[in-house]
Amino acid sequence: MLRLNHLCSSIFSAYKISNKTLDFSTKKFRSQMENYTTCSESSSSSSSKLLFRQLFEKESSTYTYLLADLTHPDKPALLVDPVDKTVERDISLVGELGLKLIYAINTHVHADHVTGTGLLKNKVDGVKSIISKSSNSKADLFVDHGDKIQIGNLFLEVRATPGHTLGCVTYVTGDGPDQPQPRMAFTGDALLIRGCGRTDLQGGSSSQLYKSVHSQARTWKSEEAFSFLFSSSLLNEKYACCFDIYDSVSTVGEEMLYNPRLTKDEETFENIMQNLKLSYPKMMDVAVPANMVCGLQDVTKPLSG
Repeated sequence: MLRLNHLCSSIFSAYKISNKTLDFSTKKFRSQMENYTTCSESSSSSSSKLLFRQLFEKESSTYTYLLADLTHPDKPALLVDPVDKTVERDISLVGELGLKLIYAINTHVHADHVTGTGLLKNKVDGVKSIISKSSNSKADLFVDHGDKIQIGNLFLEVRATPGHTLGCVTYVTGDGPDQPQPRMAFTGDALLIRGCGRTDLQGGSSSQLYKSVHSQARTWKSEEAFSFLFSSSLLNEKYACCFDIYDSVSTVGEEMLYNPRLTKDEETFENIMQNLKLSYPKMMDVAVPANMVCGLQDVTKPLSG
């Protein structure tokens, strides 16, 4: 069950950002994350401000993320991992906030829900779909490890994190004096909060996932010790996890200390993943074929791929 007000204060402490303190106590967490904005320490008048929203779809227990540059004249925005059932909600929120949606991006080809990318493209003029090239699916734009996705003066870096599926990527907010801090990592289902995505479907590999997460986590920690971590799915029974006191956000450092799977050695991790005995995803036969064409079963405009 989603409990945005239920984050133990022992997990989150205060971090100083641009001479301000963000208090991640239980009482203040929700309001701060619902209006997450950070400004760089640069004295330039063009310092960028990030708008951030974390949105939830209860049937699939998955998260969608809205990011936008508020200082750019167009207020360009993107959605990470949109869901078809909540497209109208997302469009309404974009309109209420006065944003211009330019990208709908996915961390991987989902098996538990149909992406909202196709519907967004049909309902909002100019929206382009983005997914990793290694996913072998269709999209307007493809990305590889090291690429950047620009929204106004802000950008996301693409990090390849295969293992849950062949084409999984993580999107990380940009590094630099004009980029918001702390950095944020959107890991899809590669790294969940106190868990990780299953590795028995769609070209998954427990060995590859272990290497992906550990190699990238070292990079994230060296760049920003308190990088926020946001996953695509709520930790719940579909991944055979029982750590339900954790819900919507963690840090890279925390997961490297407390994640009950990824703190194990590689051999133990592989043994855990090979013995989860999870049931076949109930949406997989519908979701995967649809998501291979970004949710556009009836394509009205040609997509790359």
